[in-house]
Amino acid sequence: MANEGSSNPSSTDSGWKYCTRGQGNSCVCNFCGKVTKGGITRAKEHLMAKPGNVAAYAKCPKEVREELWGYLKDTKKQESETFQRMRQHFLEDYGDSDEERALDEGVHQYIARFWYQAGLSFNLVKLQSFHKMLTNVGAFGPNLRPPSYHEIRVPLLAKELENTEILLKDQKELWGRFGCSIMSDVWTDRKQRSIINFLVNCTAGTMFYKSIDPSNFVKSGEKTFELLDSIVEEIGEEKVVQVITGNGSNYVLAGKFLERKRSHLYWIPCAAHCIDLMLEDIGKLPLIKKTILRAISLVGFIYSHSSTLSLLRFATSFLTLERLHKEKGNLRKMFVSDDWTNNKLSKEAKGKEATKTVLMSAFWNNVLYILKVMAPLVKVPHLAMEKAKEAIRKSFEYNESKYKEVFEIIDSRWTCQLHHPLHAAGHFLNPDLFFSNHSMEFDFEVVNGLGETKDSYRATIYKMGGGMFGAKFAIQQRSIVSPAQWWLSYGLSTPNLQHLAIKILILTCSASGCECNWIAHNFFFSYLLHIHSKKRNRHEHKRLHNLVYVECNQALVKRYNYRDEIDPISLNDIDIHKWLVGQMDGDDENDDGLPWDVVFEE
Repeated sequence: MANEGSSNPSSTDSGWKYCTRGQGNSCVCNFCGKVTKGGITRAKEHLMAKPGNVAAYAKCPKEVREELWGYLKDTKKQESETFQRMRQHFLEDYGDSDEERALDEGVHQYIARFWYQAGLSFNLVKLQSFHKMLTNVGAFGPNLRPPSYHEIRVPLLAKELENTEILLKDQKELWGRFGCSIMSDVWTDRKQRSIINFLVNCTAGTMFYKSIDPSNFVKSGEKTFELLDSIVEEIGEEKVVQVITGNGSNYVLAGKFLERKRSHLYWIPCAAHCIDLMLEDIGKLPLIKKTILRAISLVGFIYSHSSTLSLLRFATSFLTLERLHKEKGNLRKMFVSDDWTNNKLSKEAKGKEATKTVLMSAFWNNVLYILKVMAPLVKVPHLAMEKAKEAIRKSFEYNESKYKEVFEIIDSRWTCQLHHPLHAAGHFLNPDLFFSNHSMEFDFEVVNGLGETKDSYRATIYKMGGGMFGAKFAIQQRSIVSPAQWWLSYGLSTPNLQHLAIKILILTCSASGCECNWIAHNFFFSYLLHIHSKKRNRHEHKRLHNLVYVECNQALVKRYNYRDEIDPISLNDIDIHKWLVGQMDGDDENDDGLPWDVVFEE
């Protein structure tokens, strides 16, 4: 049976008897070795087989599961009793139970009024911090004094900055232990105002570091290098494994300068941006370009705002086509219905063109062709490139004539931007990939890539599966836990290689973390612009920076805490073809059996 010794003696939570504290706020199940993020609560949900975001462990002993469920019920009972006591005190002071509903509605109305006057998003009511605030206000009782304008701007913000630094403490400690990645990306608004954001990623998550006004840096490789070099210097060269940026020529040159000056780190172009460029190049192929323009025209006609659809930006075109394909049957039925025929729009030129497009078999054939080409690149951006290409080959039943031109575009971008020794080394050191394909040790690109890494060590014991690498539990865990966690647990036979493997396998390959959902909020972008406004004095500049630092990092920590097990980069369970369903028009659909090209025939 798994070790039941507590790994956290200072905690009274019974879950620690069956879990071990991992890196950061992660927990390792003592029964199966699964790593969960989000603390002991998420780990217990795994052990209890509780439905939700955490994969259940069906073989957890029944008595353990019953104990944890009992602990949960007791805790909820205590919370409920505390709440009822608080509520009873409130009712005793303000009225009997007959007035309870009216009191609730009255309080809620005050909250709603504040919401409307402040112009807050309705989604903010779901924030856990909002619910905690109400709980603590209720616990305080009547006559709570609200914070003053000064308090919420200065001392309370300073206190929250301290709390945020505590949340990030584990991350910063791991920078020195296993290294980190600096991620850089540029945000530009509709007025062409730009901000460069820098984030730092490690095995315990991503943190917002700072933002820079790029107006002081002309778009030259030399100036870009000076900026990147200064960020590396601030964080510490010994902690930085790689710097990830966009793929512009200034970044390429800056990356070369950076690697030349600091020989122990790498510059890596953003994989997500590279895939964007692949999609853009593919979208220029005549057949694909024509189909995409037809699709955008059709969607624009239906929704009457085609100008809002952005062509070829982060796979927007693919998502537009995917949505159209899903609604193919409904669209065709709509455009042959009596309601449409009697609609005056059906008589107009644009209406006739839309009808022609929807009922055209060639259009839907081309849509399906594009989905088969783009799906592996868009839907699963973390796929190894060969895995993505293999999915495309299978989609076309290995008919090379249908994908040869697309592969030439992919290979062109891959070779010049994503073909990197770190990627090859990561492929070799991933136990699930390596031991499922032993011929990899004879693959020149992979072995040469490992040899080109600046810290490569002998890997004979690993390749032979010797030492702890060949232990029964280590073999079972190859495809279950993350590659980095696997090396941490079983790489003690080769400590130097273990350290190298963990440093490489925890690395991110994209700067897309810089483009988190908060960019969608105009007020956040405004914060950044205000920070860099020359009209701001030094104190106000610092205060706004702290505000953004707190908001961004608390959002990033929350997002990371709700992540499930780290993806082991094992691609075997990913069904690429679920996005590639469909067949070329003939068209054997489960409707009236009448071919649509006959329906359209004039």
